[in-house]
Amino acid sequence: MIPLLILGLLIQNPGAHGYELLSLMEKRHYKYIVNFTKGSFYYNLQQLKDKGLIEETQQIRPNNNREIHPFKITSLGLEEFDQLMSKYGTKSEYVNLSFYGALLFADVFDKNKLAELIQSQMDQTEARIALLDEYLANAKELPGKMDYFRRMNENSRSHHLVNLKWFEELKADIEEANV
Repeated sequence: MIPLLILGLLIQNPGAHGYELLSLMEKRHYKYIVNFTKGSFYYNLQQLKDKGLIEETQQIRPNNNREIHPFKITSLGLEEFDQLMSKYGTKSEYVNLSFYGALLFADVFDKNKLAELIQSQMDQTEARIALLDEYLANAKELPGKMDYFRRMNENSRSHHLVNLKWFEELKADIEEANV
């Protein structure tokens, strides 16, 4: 998935260098789409370059004479982008949260500790909603080509709100059972 994100960003931002691409992924909260680190990002960037899917050029910044290395997508890269869009655009997977695995054994776990785990899930979900709210407040200023990403984030926010309600009900049930 990381190659798709890099190639897509280069189509949207021709001539961007690695740091700019990584910053865009972080700013746009792509971590909710795919798990990536700085290391995995640069590894994939290098792999795309090695495969001839992107090309690196050299430029000197006029203001400080520092060398930068912008990238551009090649014709092979455009073909790969089309293939990756088809590959990921047709996938549909189940939501798999680690919490669900832990919840399988809730009936044999300390109820107070379980309530703490659920509160942790609630806190994390509220933080995600806050990040999405921040993004969506700023997304109105983005060009129309980002409309799909904005809509995807609105959908993600809706899912998080449903999860938060479920966590709250689950916690209330546990607390009621402990009375």
